[in-house]
Amino acid sequence: MNATADITAAPAERPRFPAHPLAGLAGTSFKHEHLDAILADGTPKGFFEVHAENYMGAGGPPHRALEMIRRDNPVSLHGVCMSIGGPQPLDRGHLARFRDLVDRYEPALVSEHLAWSTHETAFFNDLLPLPYTEATLRTVCDHIDEVQAAIGRPLLLENPSTYLTFRESTMPETAFIRALAQRTGCGLLLDVNNVFVSATNQGASALDYLSDFPFAAVGEIHLAGHAAQADDEGDLLLIDSHDGPVADAVWKLFEIVISRRGPVPTLVEWDSNIPEWPVLKAEAQAAQAILDRHAAHDAGRAARETARGARHVA
Repeated sequence: MNATADITAAPAERPRFPAHPLAGLAGTSFKHEHLDAILADGTPKGFFEVHAENYMGAGGPPHRALEMIRRDNPVSLHGVCMSIGGPQPLDRGHLARFRDLVDRYEPALVSEHLAWSTHETAFFNDLLPLPYTEATLRTVCDHIDEVQAAIGRPLLLENPSTYLTFRESTMPETAFIRALAQRTGCGLLLDVNNVFVSATNQGASALDYLSDFPFAAVGEIHLAGHAAQADDEGDLLLIDSHDGPVADAVWKLFEIVISRRGPVPTLVEWDSNIPEWPVLKAEAQAAQAILDRHAAHDAGRAARETARGARHVA
């Protein structure tokens, strides 16, 4: 940990990127192997999301590729190693690099996970769950406040995929997340696949979870594939693997979410067993079709309500 890094220092001036509208768009994870196909594809491509930790070097091919993508498309910056849910202080050097990426690329959305992944000097390649207690809530709120102060904008926090629960927890996950948003002003990234994975693994109801979720704070949605296996007792265990297409059950939950929340930027994650660009693009197009259908429905309902109001006035 670099406890002396100055995260308030102004980064060097760089060329500014154009702003691109993001409302109601679906997008995909950006993979470097797709760069040529993306650049050659003249059709609308929505937006792209990148993992912040892949771009924390000063330059080189990763930045050249991302600069080409960012020039013509909105970008979402998604952190995976901040360990916001951990009990120890945030790594200020990591936070400074994260802040510099936000300034460098001016992403339309910035997000991180409600999870922890470090202990002292150990770094784990997992996003681990945390107990939902008042003490944990205070720590996570402090960490969110620190990140938002550093980047100068609201952070979207993603609900986790979980494989166990803590006996120490004194509140449900949805109540914990609602309190985080209320106390810090952060937004939420609702990962619908995580909801389905966690509910299945815990023997709970994904619909009940969504019924209690604070939709008003949702600024982005994630969709992804998952893998099924058996645990040590032979029971079904779902793994948030991001290595295949979005499952039918997750698509159905997504329809429910959009019907309640309205169209918000939606990202299809696919991080291993990467397919060819047309396959990943087709997943994003399926999400876009759902967003467009609900946007048209909402517009039609608003027009009808306006017309009824005009008749009453007349």
